[in-house]
Amino acid sequence: MDEVKFGEILLPGDEDTQSRREKTVRQKFWPTFRRAVRQIPFSRDVIAGFYCALDPQTPTKVRGVLLAALAYFVMPVDMIPDVFAVIGFSDDIAVLSAAFAMVRGHIRPGHYEAADRVLADRTEETMKTI
Repeated sequence: MDEVKFGEILLPGDEDTQSRREKTVRQKFWPTFRRAVRQIPFSRDVIAGFYCALDPQTPTKVRGVLLAALAYFVMPVDMIPDVFAVIGFSDDIAVLSAAFAMVRGHIRPGHYEAADRVLADRTEETMKTI
């Protein structure tokens, strides 16, 4: 994947686009994350990014970039289908990495603390309620 493709995927979008992406991310994040957790080397960052994207105090443009990356992660159709073992999430990892590089300064300690709580208690119930 090249920078042009990242630029297309990670466009923050307008308010309606962000709203649609947020709804999709809220519905599909935890099931997708549970399937991918062993293949993503930076799971803590992904969860913290999820919390940052849903935080109303996060700047709109930052929320938009994170929601775009997380929507790409949770969508079943992407450049490399997630059903392929080992490489299935490689494009998702690349998109998430690019998004985190763009917004790293906006993911606050509270987002990481929430991620740490989830990772400490990986029960199904915890992941459903968050």
